[in-house]
Order: sequence, then C-alpha cells, then structure tokens
Amino acid sequence: MFAPLAAACTGDRRTLGAMPSASPVELTPAQRRTLDVLGAAGAARPVFPEGIGARLRAELEAGLAEVVDDLAPDEVLAISKHKLAQVHACEARLLAEEADDAFEVTIPIARGTVAHKAVELGIHWRGEPLPLVLVDEAMASLAATDHWLTDFLQTCTEAERAELRSTASDRVAKFFECFPPLEARWRPVTESNQIVELCGGRVRLRGKVDLTLGSPRGMQAGKVVIDLKTGAPSPLHRDDLRFYALLDAVRLGTPPRLVASFYLDLAEARTEEVTEGVLEATVARTVDGVRRLAALRAGTTAPVHRPSPACRWCLAIEACEVGRRWLADDGWDDLVGDADEP
Repeated sequence: MFAPLAAACTGDRRTLGAMPSASPVELTPAQRRTLDVLGAAGAARPVFPEGIGARLRAELEAGLAEVVDDLAPDEVLAISKHKLAQVHACEARLLAEEADDAFEVTIPIARGTVAHKAVELGIHWRGEPLPLVLVDEAMASLAATDHWLTDFLQTCTEAERAELRSTASDRVAKFFECFPPLEARWRPVTESNQIVELCGGRVRLRGKVDLTLGSPRGMQAGKVVIDLKTGAPSPLHRDDLRFYALLDAVRLGTPPRLVASFYLDLAEARTEEVTEGVLEATVARTVDGVRRLAALRAGTTAPVHRPSPACRWCLAIEACEVGRRWLADDGWDDLVGDADEP
C-alpha cells in the first residue's frame, strides 16, 4: 500500500506525479517508522473465506434476538464503541451518566473534535498543512454548521478560544510530524461513518473511524483502520478498534487486514492483525454488551460496580460506597474532582 511513497523517497521520479514538487519527499524517522508499521506488501494481506460477513451478521442477529423481543415497537437500540466500553466497565457509572441529562462542553471535550476536523482538512489540503491555519478553519467550519460544538464555539470566551486553539493545534502538529503525505492512491478516508443495522433495523451498530488507508480486493484484506489517540495506551483502545473491524467486515463482507491505535504523544502505532478469531471474540463481546445494556435499562438486573481510577470523575461517586472505598484504599481519595477526565 505504501510502495509508491517508499519509491518516491528513494528518488524514483516516476512516482512523483501526485506530489506537490519534483523533489523527493524527505521523511523523518518517525514518518518512516509509520510506513514500516502500517504498510504491507501484497503477500502480507490475508484472504478471508467467502461469506464471512454474512456469517458474522447471522451470529450477531441470533445473539440479539432476545433483546429485540423486549424492545418497544418503535424503539431502535443504538450501540457505539463508547456505549460498549461503558457497559463492560462500571455499569453503575453508565446508569448514572444516562440518568444525567446535563452535558457541558469543556476544552478537553472540544479539542479532540476540533483536532480531528483539522486533520481531516489537512490530509486533503492543497499546499502546506499549517496546524494553526487548519485549526482555525476547523473551528470556523464547526461554528457555522449544525454541530454539537456550534453553540460553544459561537459563545466561548477569548481565553477559552485561545486554549482550545493551542491544545488542538498540538495534536494536529503531532499528526503531520508522524505521518508522511498521504497519496490519493492509498485511498485515505477521514471521519468515516460505519452503520450496521441488525434484526430488521431494531439494533443499530455505529462507529466513526478517524482514518482508514487502503481497500480490499475481493476477499483479500487491504484496509488499515486507524484511531488517533493522545495520552497513554489502554486495552480499551484495542477493543474499540476490534469493534470497528467487525462493522467493516459485516458492511463490506471483507474485514480489514490491520487495526492500529496511533498514539500521537508517543509517535507510535500499536497494531493488531485482524483474524477470524478476533472477529468472533468481538461478536461475543458485542452481544454480551448489548444484552447487559438492555437489561440494565429495563431494570431487570442490578448494575455491577467495577471501581477504577475513573471513579474520580463519576457523577455518582458521592453516593457510591464501593467507588469511594476503592479510591481510599488505592490512594486516590484526595484527588476526587481535582482533575479533568482525559
């Protein structure tokens, strides 16, 4: 997938037609490392069996049939990676957050969306993708559209705008430091929505992928699914990517060949090859999560408390004896409420 740029970097002028200048692109060590980790020759691309997408869909629908029977006639159960992560973490926190209608936009919440929009613009930008310019364009675009950030961007103070601009541009700069210019032949796609409707449209699985590169050829996998992250690696990020891989496999019939969490602060990608075993495990996790979510909302099962450092930001922490005891035992009790959740 990355062979054209690799050749361009060694001075093969035949591959420079899509480049902005006639000079070979000089890559940094971080950009070369990105190519090495995410690129693959054709022989490295697995071939999946015919019908794998239909089989995975059938397994999901069979596992969710009992959930559909308990839904109201006009109810559609929408499931995202975030909702699955919540139900597989602390179920008590999930219910507390669902019961709280208040949603306040903060700088840490807004910066991810602004940065992703700026990266999306930058990948398709004609000319040099300057991070601050891209962030300004992203903020202007989001402020002018019907978006959940629109009101915040139109009413925030100059100090809030400056902080958002600074923190978002840091993420954007790191992306372009780590990634080489993406050629059109690699089919880069940003902020790509995925939707899978199951059981006659009663259950909807949805995702939004930060970046994909490549495409399948028949049953030969070729796509790389990439989630851009800041901060430290977490096993939850792997589960999110596996969910994206499952959605792609059901939608297209051919799974991706690779999923990757790219940690911008580390300038490093953590990857996993997509296999039938990975997809089967993700079906089981998805079915279990959807069943638990439906039962919790119906009140037919008691929520499981799973304390963790995330208890510091839980809306129900004051009334949660399990969470407060865990924080005290682990030395976190003095920090409750003192930090923004990442």
